[in-house]
Amino acid sequence: MRPSLFVPCVLLALAGCSRKTDDTAALAGQVKQRLAERDTKLSGYHIAGTVKDEGQDPVPFTFDYRAPQRMRGTLGTPPTRIFSWDGTHLFEQLDGDKRFTTFKSELPPAKLAGFLTETFGVFTPEGFRAPLLSRGATLRRVKHPRAQDAVELTATLGGEAEGVALVYVLRWPGLDFLDKRSRAPDGTEAEVRMEEEHCDAALGLCVPKRLTRWLGGQRIGETVLGRVELNSPPPNDAFTLVPPEGYDVKTRTLVEAPAENPPTGG
Repeated sequence: MRPSLFVPCVLLALAGCSRKTDDTAALAGQVKQRLAERDTKLSGYHIAGTVKDEGQDPVPFTFDYRAPQRMRGTLGTPPTRIFSWDGTHLFEQLDGDKRFTTFKSELPPAKLAGFLTETFGVFTPEGFRAPLLSRGATLRRVKHPRAQDAVELTATLGGEAEGVALVYVLRWPGLDFLDKRSRAPDGTEAEVRMEEEHCDAALGLCVPKRLTRWLGGQRIGETVLGRVELNSPPPNDAFTLVPPEGYDVKTRTLVEAPAENPPTGG
């Protein structure tokens, strides 16, 4: 945060820029603390709903999460594809093809975390996971149509998303998700909007119940949750899948691929 404010502080030191820097640092500390508290409250949940692209039929899905890192997602009805991570192994069950694969991991922790995020990202709507505060992120208090008091987080991404500007808007003080916007270097703009939400008074937070996706100002999709159960994770053994009778069973290993390619099953 401080490097981006260095030049203005030099020029405006007599106008109180140091106080503004202190206020920004204080806000960043509060946001990090409240995001951590929110993650603790969302340590286990079950959601079920549909995801839909414009012009396509809705696809049913379910997702279960139990901290610290157990996840299970299904797509289709009856479930035609299931992914589950039990903290040690990744399971993939394809009912249509009667195939069942168990993946062992030899990936470094950071690579494994990225692989799991990519695998289960389709099951996890915005608002159920905290945005990461990168070192270069900036924060400010703003107003939003759905919140008189909100926080805007802005960052420029690196790596494969080099140059993409990313903006989150979260309701203060619970940091409930309201909006996510991105702008690519070529000017393409994308957005995810919270349209309806599910609030839990006991936990003191809200999560999205309906989200819409936009690209270039045009609506391109929607996620609708018909069932939201917070703070009720399934038991640990629910994430360790057993192949159904008659399925083709295989075991593979997740290994680190060359830098230009994502991790793949070995």
